[in-house]
Formats: sequence, C-alpha cells, structure tokens
Amino acid sequence: MEFDAFDAGIELGGLRKRDDIRLLVCYLLKTIDKPLEKEQLNKALLENGLANYFEINQAVSELLSNGCIDMLIYNDEECYTVLPRGKEIADNLETSLPKTVRERAVNSAIKLMTLKEVERENKITVEKTEDGYNVTFHLKSGNLELMELTLLVGDSMQVESIKKNYLNDPIKLYSSIITALTV
Repeated sequence: MEFDAFDAGIELGGLRKRDDIRLLVCYLLKTIDKPLEKEQLNKALLENGLANYFEINQAVSELLSNGCIDMLIYNDEECYTVLPRGKEIADNLETSLPKTVRERAVNSAIKLMTLKEVERENKITVEKTEDGYNVTFHLKSGNLELMELTLLVGDSMQVESIKKNYLNDPIKLYSSIITALTV
C-alpha cells in the first residue's frame, strides 16, 4: 500500500492517504450534522493522531474548492458544514475507513462541541489581584443564574487547572456545594 500524506504526528492506525483524510472530513461533518468549528475539526483529528495538521488543512481546502463542504460563520466562529456532494461521498465510501478511526473522530468532535457549549453557558472571569487571581464561576440555567462563586487562587497554573475541571462538569461543583450546605 502506498502512502501519499505526511505522517508526522500520526499514531498507529492513523490516516496516511490524502483520499482517506478527505473522506474522514466529509464523514465527520455528515455524522455531526452541525457546523463544526475549524479549530474543533483540527483538534478532533489531531488529538487522536488520526491525521497530520498540514494534511487536514489541505484536505479542507480541496473539499471547499470541490464543493464537498462549505465554510460559514456560526456563533462568531469559522465553521464547516458538509454539502450534498460530500454527504454522497461519505455515504458511499465510509466503510473504507476503519471503524475505530471513524468512532474516535466523531467522539472527539462531540466532546469538543459539548465543551464549547458548556463554556458559552457557564462564564468564568479571572481578575489579577495583589494576592493572586480571583476566579469567578457563573453557573446558569437559561436566564436564571444558579450560582456565582469566587475563589482566590495563587497562580496562573492553578487558574487554568480549576477552569478546566469546572468546565468538565459544572453541575458537579454546584451539587457538591448544595450537598455540603444542606447535609
């Protein structure tokens, strides 16, 4: 089997043929069936070692010019959607991609999209102070603000760590506080 794609950063089982990378992009956009941010598309394929960064961007460029996918602005972000021609390609050829590759790409994209939605709904503000950083978490349900909590942390590494952990499960923090105060 002859490979024609750069394989820097590609893990075992990743894609080393340009046609496969183009097909995976179409398949992913068809399966997600929502606009997918450019950054999310890249991360979904890169973090799993499925394709090389330059090859992903080359594939996207070719798919855009071939009328298989389209670029649009959604939630103030550059996003991609699949067009009928790209859906047809994905429908006809999806089984030529390994199932594990398809599953890893889709699961990763869904996780990234969910995290982005959580970030939109649950704001975190950071303010530098003399003593460190004030990190304020805002938990909302629709227009109702359920919680506003401010913590003082020592350094920027701690800020990033608690932001990440909060965004992974904001309800967990809220539930823990309610439980601690009511039991």
